[in-house]
Amino acid sequence: MTVGSKGTHQPETIKQLLKAEINPSEIKMDINTFKTLKRGRLLIETKGKEEIEDLEKEIQRKCVGDLEINIHPLRKPRLKILNVPEISTLNIGDSILMQNPDLNLKKGEVVAKFGYVTKKMNRNLVVEVGADTRKTLLQRKIKLGWQICRTEDCLVATRCFKCSKFNHRLRDCREEVTCPLCAGPHTLKECNGDPMTYKCINSVT
Repeated sequence: MTVGSKGTHQPETIKQLLKAEINPSEIKMDINTFKTLKRGRLLIETKGKEEIEDLEKEIQRKCVGDLEINIHPLRKPRLKILNVPEISTLNIGDSILMQNPDLNLKKGEVVAKFGYVTKKMNRNLVVEVGADTRKTLLQRKIKLGWQICRTEDCLVATRCFKCSKFNHRLRDCREEVTCPLCAGPHTLKECNGDPMTYKCINSVT
């Protein structure tokens, strides 16, 4: 959620007001993020939706005259269904439901957004699904019309095989070799670290 002032309070004043009026331990809440954004608003992140809703109620109860709250809904994941047949996007969800009963999907869990044709003239379809449905469909083959189609994430972050950082490829890398398992200065093959103590270079401070 983001929290801003209904008046002219500065971000630091808003922070002090929240700290004075609300005790996270009293409402059994873990605050993951509490920082200032542009335009004088604060970003607050918790573990889940229920905690955010509880925090919203607490702020409204104690600071309703001073602060305004905006809870931002999470966007649903999108998947690509590859090499789909010529089927109307309006019927895709029903077709997947009827032809793949083993997936135990419910009506409305797969919503077609748009289709496109690749350079190789293959027709792909982008669908919007929930988090659990994504796990069910991802890397699975589904029956659709007369074809069996693969699925994959619509957006995939580019990650370097050399340094394990995002947004560039190996051929463009100017960083040092970094293990994707323990963030040490060696390759994955040379790593003797414990897989249960995974550490990502992108989160190391």
